Amino acid sequence: MANTLDPMDLKQIINLKQDGYSNRQIGATLGISRNTINSYIHLFKGSGYSFKELLKLDNHTLEKLFTSHTTINNKRYDELMLYFESINKARNHPGFTFLYHYTEYSQKVKDPYSYTQFMEHYHRKYAKIKGSMKLEHEAGKEMFVDFAGKKLQIVDKITGEILPVEVFVAMLPNSQYTYVEACMSQKREDFISCCENALHFYGGVPKAIVSDNLKSVVTRSSRYEAQVNRSFKDFARHYNCVVNPTRSYSPQDKALVENAVHLAYQRIYYPLREMTFFSLADLNKEIKLLLECYNNLLFQRKEASRLELFQSVEREYLKPLSSTRYEIKEYRRAKVQKIGYIYFSPDKTYYSVPYRYIGKETTLHYTKGMVEVYYNQQRIAIHQRSGSKGAYITNKDHLSSSHKQYSQWSPQYFKNKAAVHGSYVAACVERIIAALDYPETGYKRAMGVIQLHKSYGSQRLDNACKRAIQADAVSYNRITNILKNNLDQSSLFLQEETDRGSHIPKHANIRGASNYK
Repeated sequence: MANTLDPMDLKQIINLKQDGYSNRQIGATLGISRNTINSYIHLFKGSGYSFKELLKLDNHTLEKLFTSHTTINNKRYDELMLYFESINKARNHPGFTFLYHYTEYSQKVKDPYSYTQFMEHYHRKYAKIKGSMKLEHEAGKEMFVDFAGKKLQIVDKITGEILPVEVFVAMLPNSQYTYVEACMSQKREDFISCCENALHFYGGVPKAIVSDNLKSVVTRSSRYEAQVNRSFKDFARHYNCVVNPTRSYSPQDKALVENAVHLAYQRIYYPLREMTFFSLADLNKEIKLLLECYNNLLFQRKEASRLELFQSVEREYLKPLSSTRYEIKEYRRAKVQKIGYIYFSPDKTYYSVPYRYIGKETTLHYTKGMVEVYYNQQRIAIHQRSGSKGAYITNKDHLSSSHKQYSQWSPQYFKNKAAVHGSYVAACVERIIAALDYPETGYKRAMGVIQLHKSYGSQRLDNACKRAIQADAVSYNRITNILKNNLDQSSLFLQEETDRGSHIPKHANIRGASNYK
């Protein structure tokens, strides 16, 4: 099945169209067929939205407006080209024959080419003599990025261990103005951080970032249509530019940055060869000094330095930087539990979502400070990230009515609820809760006493509570028994012992106890 354009790809097309690119140029920049670009541009114009309005729409809305389109014109031809990539690696292996691979190819695909066409396409693709092309680079159009093949190193102050570090190189090809930075790895976080530092070094943003097929950039490499990972697409969207990975095994696509790497060996690596650094900050500080000298060197034929060319020509073509720094996003999937929370495994915490999404599969977008929950490209919850393991982070608006009521339970909540039915009911509830060291265990008992008004009425409940207090027998079961046996209505029981009249009549001849000693 052909790949489809996701909403981030659509926004990259719109960005380039706004920058004045033709459909053909957009297709060449993004590695998408021109016909696909044409069809999407027609859809954009017929949608009733302007390009600016389309860019403001969220991914969920864009996905609904513009359904999936194929990004490959000729599936049969592309299958053949992809197969050629695999067999060309084995070209020099002993016993290699084209007939063997053609047989394998014809068994794999539904509609294979004939053997003659198979060989014709192969020789067209891999001609014995290849020429090179002088590429012209527009000012402010691209920023080439790459990692140097050779590493620098720092020394751990405590253990004395030598730690190898990666070296990131970025360059604007029109002026060849270069940025170099050391980082701990080629991982996505370090790579995006280096790209962002490069943009701030230049003081502006090019229309496209051209990278190699690095794992930190590409999730699936391809000579024709590489898939850029979501984090790097999001980074590019934040800075209003697009990402364009080069073709696999085609270093000539970014020959200038490859050359810049070799020049970095000469101008930066070599002067650092006898220096020892104990931190990445110290190493980058020295790299910055050497880089300044490198960018100020005059070109032999241009009679200007990289810095001068950048300031006089290229800088004005760069887009303005975003007002905020980019915060890298990570992505996870999580199912909404029956209690209305998703489990966030990196911190082992729980975050609430609206109860109507219980049982749904969601996608988590999270940064160092925030956790966002998305369902079908639509954000349904956002929380401040908590590092407390096992914590339940709750937004009360997400709870159902019954859950909201439960979350409000407290001693004062039950006192207020009981007071509606009478002062003796409130006094009983207060005694029930106060009698326990852990008040929460008495909440259900207190609620049980209050709910008795539904069967017996508030007046009878208040009388029953009065009798329970007088008898010092305050509990849910005893109050229930009083009501069941109608003891709350017995006038004999409600009289105090001191108020009862004596059954012996008063008489002057009655002798007292002293007469019987």
